[in-house]
Order: sequence, then C-alpha cells, then structure tokens
Amino acid sequence: MEYRPYTRVNLYNESIFIDRLGQSEIFFSETNSAIVFRYGDRMDFFTNAVKSVPNLNYYSLDPVQCVPLHYYKNGTRIDNITDWGLNQFTKHYKTKRITKEDIFHYVYGVLHHPAYRAKYELNLKREFPRVPFYDDFAQWSAWGKRLMELHIGYESVEPFGLERVTTDTKLTPKPKLKADKAAGAIILDENTTLTGIPAAAWEYKLGNRSALEWILDQYKESKPKDPTIAEKFNTYKFSDYKEVVVDLLDRVCRVSVETMAIIEEMKAKEK
Repeated sequence: MEYRPYTRVNLYNESIFIDRLGQSEIFFSETNSAIVFRYGDRMDFFTNAVKSVPNLNYYSLDPVQCVPLHYYKNGTRIDNITDWGLNQFTKHYKTKRITKEDIFHYVYGVLHHPAYRAKYELNLKREFPRVPFYDDFAQWSAWGKRLMELHIGYESVEPFGLERVTTDTKLTPKPKLKADKAAGAIILDENTTLTGIPAAAWEYKLGNRSALEWILDQYKESKPKDPTIAEKFNTYKFSDYKEVVVDLLDRVCRVSVETMAIIEEMKAKEK
C-alpha cells in the first residue's frame, strides 16, 4: 500500500478490517498504474503515480482522487481511457499511432507542467483537471512516461550518491530526522548526517513538503499519549529502520533531482 508519498506499507485488504474497501479490488486486483492527485482550495494542486492501493488520505487529511490506467471486471482488464477519448487525440494530432498508454503518460506529464498549474490554478481548486492539447504530443508523453517510471520505481532507481558523515559514536543515538536545506544535509540522529543534497531535490514538492521531507516525517519516533499503549505497544524504533531510510533517501534524492530536471525542460519548451 502507498501510505504516503514514497512510503510503502503492508495492507491487509479485507472487509474484516476495512469497513469500506472502495474500488481498490477492481483497480489493483492485478498489475496496474494509477495517477493520484489532490485538488481543492486547502492547498496547491499536486500529483503522483502509484502501482498499488493508495491511502485515501495519501497526502494529508483530505482525500485524494485515484485514476488508474485500467480496471478489472470479472477477471477481464478494461481500459480506463475510452475509445472516444483515444479518438479525440488521434483526430487532433492527425495520427493513428497514439495509444491509450501514450495518452496516460501525456496526461501525467502535463499535470506536472508549472505553466499548466499556474494557468488553471482556479479551476484546479474546484474541479477535476482538464487536459489541453499541447504541441509535440510525443515529447509530453515521453516526459510523462519518464516521470512515472521514476515515481513508481523509486525503490529501484540508482542511488544519488549522498555522503554519509559520522560525527559521534554513541551506542544509542537520539533520532533527529531533520532537514537542513541551507547546508544540503539531513541529520538522521546524533551520529549520522547525510550530505551533498542539491537544492533541486528540495524543490520537488508534493503539497507543502518535499519528497525527502515526507520520508523524514514518516520515520520519526513519537510517544502515544495513552500510557498503556506507550508502555505495551509502542515498539517502533528508528534505529531498526535506519539503514532502510538511508537507502530510501538516497534513491528518492535521485528521483527528486531528475524530476526537477524534466520540469525545467518543460519550462524551456514554452519559452
């Protein structure tokens, strides 16, 4: 399950635990990709791509919308992009070579375009995104495909190569999980700091946080207010996941930098 951006957890997807399963079974009963996005007047529009069930509150306390490439009915895969929709694109661009998956990637690319978000800012606060026909469909589709590969495959991309600095040797270092953007660093605990984070990595934001900050937020330790829960059930320790987090941050730094590079290409194309 995609619990938060770049944070995956196990999900027991059964009605015995979940009161309303929603459409997760018809969307993700088999391999699929989906675009999730948040629109409304509480925060700026943003989007991401997933390959498994997203949490309803994927970004915040507000629900997100999930738009998959396919859905499944009685074991049959059905395209979520209709033949009518495909026909609109083939007619406009005067080619029969466009596929429904190409359109899916095109949409994902356009939704990341800063000029699109700025121009339709008011619309995106009150309705589903509407997608314009941009020149050079192939380029926008290629950008969207690359972005989707990065955002879905973040756990397997090549690490960026952050430097790990050990400043102390305490046996039980206190977790910090703080971002120092000015220094291009992340302070994990009293012993360990990751350095060499470029400014562009912080610019890739999903809502009010960068992708890196979403990870830091999810792995922080917290003490429940209920004393019984705190004593008997609060077993989470950052130290148990430290190496996992180091690897994840290194890879998502790569995702962030490459995402911003693509967005800069989009900006240059409009000049």
